[in-house]
Amino acid sequence: MNKKQWLPVTVKEMQLSGWDKPDVIFFSGDAYIDHPSFGTAMIARVMESAGMKVAIVPQPNWQDDLRDFKKFGKPNCFFAVTAGCMDSMVNHYTAFKRLRSDDAYSPGGKSGFRPDYATEKYCTILKNLFPDVPVIIGGIEASQRRFTHYDYWQDKLLPSILVSSKADILVYGMGEITIYNICKHLLKGGSFDEIKKMPQVAYIQPQKSKIYSNEQNKTIFLKSHEECLQSKKNYAQNFVTVETESNKMFPTCLVQKYSDFEIVANPPNPVISTEKLDGFYNLPFTRLPHPKYFKKGIIPAYEMIKHSITIHRGCFGGCSFCAISMMQGKFIISRSEKSILNEIEKITQMQDFKGFISDLGGPSANMYCMTGKNMKICSECSRYSCIFPEKCKNMNINHSELISLYRKASKIKGVKKLFINSGIRYDMFFEKNGLTKDGKEYFLEVMKNHVSGRLKVAPEHTQTKVLNLMRKPLYKVFKDFYRLFDAENKKSKLNLQLVPYFISSHPGCDLKDMSDLLKETSSQFRQLEQVQDFTPTPMTLSTVMFYTGLNPYTGEKINVTTNLTEKRKQFNFFFIKK
Repeated sequence: MNKKQWLPVTVKEMQLSGWDKPDVIFFSGDAYIDHPSFGTAMIARVMESAGMKVAIVPQPNWQDDLRDFKKFGKPNCFFAVTAGCMDSMVNHYTAFKRLRSDDAYSPGGKSGFRPDYATEKYCTILKNLFPDVPVIIGGIEASQRRFTHYDYWQDKLLPSILVSSKADILVYGMGEITIYNICKHLLKGGSFDEIKKMPQVAYIQPQKSKIYSNEQNKTIFLKSHEECLQSKKNYAQNFVTVETESNKMFPTCLVQKYSDFEIVANPPNPVISTEKLDGFYNLPFTRLPHPKYFKKGIIPAYEMIKHSITIHRGCFGGCSFCAISMMQGKFIISRSEKSILNEIEKITQMQDFKGFISDLGGPSANMYCMTGKNMKICSECSRYSCIFPEKCKNMNINHSELISLYRKASKIKGVKKLFINSGIRYDMFFEKNGLTKDGKEYFLEVMKNHVSGRLKVAPEHTQTKVLNLMRKPLYKVFKDFYRLFDAENKKSKLNLQLVPYFISSHPGCDLKDMSDLLKETSSQFRQLEQVQDFTPTPMTLSTVMFYTGLNPYTGEKINVTTNLTEKRKQFNFFFIKK
């Protein structure tokens, strides 16, 4: 197999590519998988498409003589650093702070190939070795830690990752447009400092310096880092501001002061077009792990998604424990039908394809092509969810285009079966008088044609007070869905199983709530399988409630279980047999 198809990971591969020095060197906590579902590959391919010579150092060894960090020398432009597709601490530790024994993003599923706080560790090494070379950080770990944030593993507030990593620029969220613009700017001879004027970047500057803004946006000053340390209410208030701005179509520049400097986060780029998104997924991905891993065992995360396709970005669900809307935005950006079908045709040509597409999905399986009816109303809205506590009347929740896509995809030569494994928002099927017309059609389409035997959905809890804090629909909605599922299952003799997800120890949940959950579910399910204990992660509402004991929007005090022994007691309710 021709290694020139991949971006180079060794000096020899770089020389085979015909150049002796990279413009950008990418350091990632994940193995290098040249597939559009992996952030490192996507961003690196976008850099390449902008004309940059990009090398990748996947999972560099930080415990030896640092040869991995030195092998390519200095890049012409900058180092790009990411912890990978997950926050490195979530990757390493369970909700009970126990070290995990595996890593889905490493060859053989083995752990130990990345450090704790990987972004910070990689940056520190690079700054020590090459102090005059700029470093740009990005990805989930960097994005969610761009301001003062609560760290569950140290149980305290930490400063912006820009402070701890000493990185020069942070590109937050889905950064392809920003990275493309940065690359074009530098290739034309622009200065690195001018990058600070671009949208969707964050950086450190001396206080009272000029702040990037534009005609639509003014600057909002958050509570300072020191004020957050002094008062949990200040920290909670910051979250409300950040979340509210992130849910706007035209957000504002946010600034957080420290003792003698400030963090500036420029507003993000406008919502990108379908054509732009199609262009990213049309880049020349091999869709395979780099050949260096071929004898080192499978990479579990790749095995899960290798024959799956992302059909949209964004999520308007607004769940309290999820940071997807903070990363991808509330507004749905859908790929064109043509782009998706072309990618399926490419998958059918892969040597290991057996006829089964594992998923057509995204953050939610069934938000494809759903946008506001009147986008002017959307442009003035800052709701955190378009479907909670009730559906927005301006939201076009119609499954017709998605149903059409499933049916066309299923007819492509070589496709035996198309499965839907992304989470389905079943609450979008319902209105006051039962199922919507298109919701019923979608529900039947999925049940009859796109379930491998087990349909997974996420009610998350049964108790109303907990569900309200989670921003999830009432359990009654799940029970209505379950009845419909059961009836259709028997009517059509499908022999399918419904598998619900549940969470213990979420803020607002106590032992009685877990006891009531057990009583409620035991009549429907012999044993709950898909369960987890709540893990606080930066930049989610649930984490703010966990740390502060407050609902930041109302100031209401919330019962929170923080003690690990008490958390385990709640979790153990999932394993009490009927």
